[in-house]
Amino acid sequence: IPVFIVAGLLVHFVFLVSIFDIYFSSPLVHGMTPQQTPLPPPAKRLVLFVADGLRADSLYELSSNNTAQAPFLRAILENNGSWGISHTRVPTESRPGHVALIAGFYEDVSAVAKGWKENPVEFDSVFNESKYTWSWGSPDILPMFAKGATGDHVYTFCYTAESEDFGAQDAAKLDTWVFDHVKTFFNSSKSNQTLFAALNEEKVVLFLHLLGIDTNGHAHRPYSREYKENIRKVDEGINEIVSVLESFYGNDGKTAYILTSDHGMTDWGSHGAGHPSETLTPLIVWGAGVNYPQKVTSQLFQDNFLKEWKLENLKRLDVNQADIAPLMASLIGVPFPLNSVGTLPLEYLNNSDHFKAESMFTNAVQVLEQFKVKMNQKKATTLSFLFTPFKPLSDSEQINFLKRARLYIQQQKYNEAVSLCKTLINLALEGLSYYHTYDRLFLGLSIAVSFVGWTTYVILEIIKTHTNLIKATQSNVKEHTGPLYGFTFVGMIIALFLLIQTSPWTYYVYCLLPVPIWFAVVRELHVIRDLAASLWSLPISQSVGFLLICILGIEILVFSFFYRSTLTVGLLVFAGWPVITQLWIQAKRKTLIWILLCVLLAVFPLMPVVGREPNIPLVIAAGLVTLLISCFSLASFSRSENKYQGKEDLKVYFYQMLSIALSTYVVSSTHNSLKNKQGLPVLNQVISWTTLASSSVLPLLSPTLLFQRLFSILLSLMATYLLLSTGYEALFPLVLSGLMLVWIQMEQEALWHYGLSLKPKLAVFNFAYATDITQFRQLHLDDIRRSFFFVFFIVTAFFGTGNIASINSFDPASVYCFLTVFSPFMMGGLLLLKVVIPFVLVSCAFEAVQVTTQLSSKSLFLIVLVISDIMALHFFFLVKDYGSWLDIGTSISHYVLVMSLTIFMMLMNGLAQLLTTKRLELSRRTKHHST
Repeated sequence: IPVFIVAGLLVHFVFLVSIFDIYFSSPLVHGMTPQQTPLPPPAKRLVLFVADGLRADSLYELSSNNTAQAPFLRAILENNGSWGISHTRVPTESRPGHVALIAGFYEDVSAVAKGWKENPVEFDSVFNESKYTWSWGSPDILPMFAKGATGDHVYTFCYTAESEDFGAQDAAKLDTWVFDHVKTFFNSSKSNQTLFAALNEEKVVLFLHLLGIDTNGHAHRPYSREYKENIRKVDEGINEIVSVLESFYGNDGKTAYILTSDHGMTDWGSHGAGHPSETLTPLIVWGAGVNYPQKVTSQLFQDNFLKEWKLENLKRLDVNQADIAPLMASLIGVPFPLNSVGTLPLEYLNNSDHFKAESMFTNAVQVLEQFKVKMNQKKATTLSFLFTPFKPLSDSEQINFLKRARLYIQQQKYNEAVSLCKTLINLALEGLSYYHTYDRLFLGLSIAVSFVGWTTYVILEIIKTHTNLIKATQSNVKEHTGPLYGFTFVGMIIALFLLIQTSPWTYYVYCLLPVPIWFAVVRELHVIRDLAASLWSLPISQSVGFLLICILGIEILVFSFFYRSTLTVGLLVFAGWPVITQLWIQAKRKTLIWILLCVLLAVFPLMPVVGREPNIPLVIAAGLVTLLISCFSLASFSRSENKYQGKEDLKVYFYQMLSIALSTYVVSSTHNSLKNKQGLPVLNQVISWTTLASSSVLPLLSPTLLFQRLFSILLSLMATYLLLSTGYEALFPLVLSGLMLVWIQMEQEALWHYGLSLKPKLAVFNFAYATDITQFRQLHLDDIRRSFFFVFFIVTAFFGTGNIASINSFDPASVYCFLTVFSPFMMGGLLLLKVVIPFVLVSCAFEAVQVTTQLSSKSLFLIVLVISDIMALHFFFLVKDYGSWLDIGTSISHYVLVMSLTIFMMLMNGLAQLLTTKRLELSRRTKHHST
């Protein structure tokens, strides 16, 4: 078995890592030649203000008394410049936002895996192409553009990292720091000859990064007084800087100004996903070479912003965030950044049509350069007869496009030239994407073939060792050598093929993995033959029906990851299970309770995801219900034939009831205290941490009788869960564990119903002696349903109260009983614990089902492995590398979840065995076993 487990872990590890190689690799290419517009530029210098975390609506909307949030900027867009909304891409974080603004490309998802290192990938930027760039602001952002620059012409001035404190006094100080330093810089340059000369050169960029708004938004939310106050301060600061610069340059009219933001922010102060509040950012451009405000009568936009902002009569020019880089390059006449994928927004330019057409042509050639490099790279590593080029942009087509565009410009047909160049840019971008995902199908199929092989192998393993379906036969040695040579030959062919194409080493792993896996399957051919023979003897309708039910069950599981309401459908089907299988005839009362609890549990997936609005009365109700139930069960335990053994057991029981009562009190008092802004009371914090610590030990002190031990586990975990709850989810573990206890009894009835064993008395069933059972029985068809129930309940435990795939849906309010100071690791750990508690309840119940139905845990585990692998194959093809960050993140986490489900279940299985079978003896005493 160890060999099998090691092989399984290795195979799953490869499956897990493969998606990052297949879907998320860096799209950047190197080796293009810089492209520059041949005509003289309108501006000598450019000033870029980036107000980090500023939402478009926060800047443009009017306050309650109809005055502008930012009076200076409002006056600019009404009288001097052009304005619009810049649409950012996900992930809406500071780093990708600045890269899109300044380098003109959207960082791919692989950069996220590399974290916030300064330059995980080398790239060119407007700063790098400029003659000099001076920048002021945050140490997180500025260094990455200075590091990537060639030569020594990008200068940075940063404050210390410690200044960025969420809980600090006013974060607007970060912005006043920037404004003050820029002013002193220009004043000092008057007495410094070299600096003065450098500032008066052409192609100069000044970059002011203003982090205060973002920090205030995180700490106080975007609708707060602090956030709005910060916008006003930034507005005043920009006003001062503009007048300082104009007087320094003697109003020469050669300065262009751009104000924008790297990303927005949600109403609850987070960013990273694709909500419009995060992706819509303001853009205001004015100064040299920029269009004046254009008056219009009507504008067609899907949103109602223009009306809200009272800007219906001023033309709104929307751009994609990466389009701002070519705009800056065109204004000061530097080459477009090499990796830029932006399209120059011509409507912002106040220049001749000739200049616009030339700039657009340069833009098209620059994007086309990237396409050519990418195409040549693929051509070089693919065998010529296997290479399929991107049809719309074959070599002749490229030349044709460029010739026609040149001809239009010479004939002064500038509008035709511009539209032709735009078509060319779009085609080149499509082609870039085509070559970037060129190998995806081939690698994806390799992994899929491995998946299918592995699943087949596990199924054969189950049939061979855990069922009586096949006769034990002596396998022939000759049978093995034939396939061995064949598979070795295939493996060598594949390796040779990859070697000729100079593929990276990971390709070898993905493409050679199917070979040993399918060899293992072929070695079990005799099993397949025997299986086919025994299936042949069954009626066809039975086999097909069984297959259909299996497929339907797995599809329901896959669907439930996307639509939680699918779980409701599943649970309602479960409710009908005893009726369909005639179980209810022998156990009417149990069936009624089972149906009732299934229906109750089915309500939870229909509820909204655990929200941002706490509902403390529900949590208190859950605590009281738990206390009520424990009083009843205490009475029933003492009435049963197995009296409580000694006073110690009662002590443990009362202590658990006390901790439930305390938890209920702590939750209500903590939230009241925080509401009155009195902070977290120390006593409450002590009680919370003590409850958490004791919850793992207390169950081990209780008797190991089946129901008493399971109930003790529920009480301990429930006390902790109450402390982590803020709403209806506090009732979830109660209903879930109720259903689990009935499930254990229903499985007993099912065993008896199929005549597989006598009914052991559950009331006196003892976990401690259960593991000695030597007479494990063989698998029966009904055990597949048992495993499916387990996987279904695990998924229900996971998605029953919400989807944890999105970081945005985490609500820190649920950990306030433990801590209120921001500490991501502590908070993350506690939230993870909250997710794991329902898992533990299901795993302990499954452990009980295993031992009471006399099954070895390995055989059931293998069935669970097959189910989760088939699900994983679905998610492998559903992984997305485009769309909102939320979609991408969700699709990755679904795949990772199902892949880690198997590893996770091994851990859970171990934990459940520990919790159910181990007993800590506090004092020496005589044992009374009245069995």
